[in-house]
Amino acid sequence: MVDDLVDFAQYDPELADGIKWLDEQARRKGISFYDMVFEVLYKHDVNSRAKQWLNSRN
Repeated sequence: MVDDLVDFAQYDPELADGIKWLDEQARRKGISFYDMVFEVLYKHDVNSRAKQWLNSRN
């Protein structure tokens, strides 16, 4: 799936910028591009679930 996004980025400049940013962040952290994608998606999932839980408490 990630490889498909990378391929599609040639048609979408905003997606290409995001992929470049992810690659730069991965290099800074010394991890693979795929590990960085996983980290970002994991954080997004955790934050979404936390917001959902908070909204259900109110």
